[in-house]
Amino acid sequence: MSEYIIELVNLNKKYDTKAVVKDVNLKIKQGEFVTILGPSGCGKTTTLRMIAGFEQPTSGQILFGGKDIAGLPPYKREVNTVFQKYALFPHLNVFNNVAFGLKLKKIVDDNGKEIKLKDTLVKQIVYDKDHNPTNETKLVKLKKAYKYKTINTKKGAPKLKKVNLWKEYIDEKVKKALKIVGLSDYETRNVNSLSGGQQQRVAIARAIINEPKILLLDEPLGALDLKMRQEMQLELKEMHKKLGITFIYVTHDQEEALTMSDTIIVMRDGKIMQKGSPMEIYNEPVNAYVADFIGEANIFDGIMKKDKLVNFCGVDVDCVDVGFAENEPIEVVIRPEDLVVKKPGQGFIDGVIKSSMFRGVHYEASCIANGYEFIIHSTKEYPAGTEVSLSVDPFDIQIMKIEVRKNVVPVVFKSENTFSLYDEIYEFDPIAFFGEQTSSLDYIGKEGVVSIEFDKVDMTDDEWDAPLSGNVESMIYKGKNYFVTIRTDNNKHIFANTEYLWDKGDRIGIRIKPEDFTFEGFESIEEIKEEIKNEI
Repeated sequence: MSEYIIELVNLNKKYDTKAVVKDVNLKIKQGEFVTILGPSGCGKTTTLRMIAGFEQPTSGQILFGGKDIAGLPPYKREVNTVFQKYALFPHLNVFNNVAFGLKLKKIVDDNGKEIKLKDTLVKQIVYDKDHNPTNETKLVKLKKAYKYKTINTKKGAPKLKKVNLWKEYIDEKVKKALKIVGLSDYETRNVNSLSGGQQQRVAIARAIINEPKILLLDEPLGALDLKMRQEMQLELKEMHKKLGITFIYVTHDQEEALTMSDTIIVMRDGKIMQKGSPMEIYNEPVNAYVADFIGEANIFDGIMKKDKLVNFCGVDVDCVDVGFAENEPIEVVIRPEDLVVKKPGQGFIDGVIKSSMFRGVHYEASCIANGYEFIIHSTKEYPAGTEVSLSVDPFDIQIMKIEVRKNVVPVVFKSENTFSLYDEIYEFDPIAFFGEQTSSLDYIGKEGVVSIEFDKVDMTDDEWDAPLSGNVESMIYKGKNYFVTIRTDNNKHIFANTEYLWDKGDRIGIRIKPEDFTFEGFESIEEIKEEIKNEI
């Protein structure tokens, strides 16, 4: 028996030509609380829906206990789902809402036939005319089975009562589920009279009454206010402990993920960026995207001078990282709470406090040093204008490899001095591209590869005044500039550096000067095309 209750193997999902989940591989252990975290459109909900059976994967496997269930309908999977919209039945009270799924539950009988649970054959004791049990039994459907038990009347006199076993079974299961979610005395309440948090508990009770081995939760706290969300985070964690089943939780809220999870899966563009415990994800992000998405972070471009020595913001700083090439470009992450404020000259860099704001449990200060902005969290207030020095423990400096160093994209040469990039026409200088041998090259109609440095991509708010247009997908602040990911209208990515702050989703035009294209060659074009294809 596998130690993993569910495994996703090379899981892919496409809608037409657009890939929303790309080669996802994931193993989840029995009893884990796993959170899939990421922004809207990253593929997290689609992944959850494929596990639930509401979506079929384009390719790949969903292994449940080692068996592929990708082709099974939802009701045949030992999973239940709680959605952001609770989908409670307004005409049913709390009891009947919770019992609804149980009444429809199906099982496979001894003959391999699929039947409703209430139609299961059970042994019925045969009673005599005085309602005394005999030694005889007969097979009847569970919904018609009964027993007699003694109850006390209001006056205290004993009395025999005929009890339907199916109704008794439902009653016990509903009461147990409501007790787990803290709604023991709410059976007869109208669901419309409940608060948002109480309705969410009813939805959870309805999901757990069938005793699924996996409970899927798709942003179930999204409709609640901040205080209620925080309360429900703790309650969900407690429910997870009581039930002992596997929770797979989807959210874009970092606080929820850090508060509740045993394991966090960070997704972007249909791919898993990092998997780890909340502490690992927070303290050891694998790239700038994860560092920026989880909590607050100071992120800078830097150079790894040698083992245990990094240069960023114009200064050399001791660190603990090894294994990088000498003078390799890298990215540096320092959490705001790890920066220590000292007197001028006592830290690795001197600066001036630009602003300070009280955040409830700490002060958040902005410090300008060597032209870069550092965000500091401290229990002590440092007024604007204060000259300071910043210090950091070498263990608190996270060094990360740079995933993308420049835009590398395929083009098709249309004429002597034009090519198409993502279906838009750009001009270029043949001699600057190919050198003096241009006249001997037969490149028209061929595919090539060009590169563009990030800072050579000009972003404009007039999308009609540029060959390419798209939307700002994400921005990472690097102390004095922003690293921007732009998704073009062709569903491709262009990366840019800019000093200006844009909002996510902003429509922009993309301009690149002819002299800022660099010809990379005709080789490896298939690899580039495959990478671009995977982005779609």
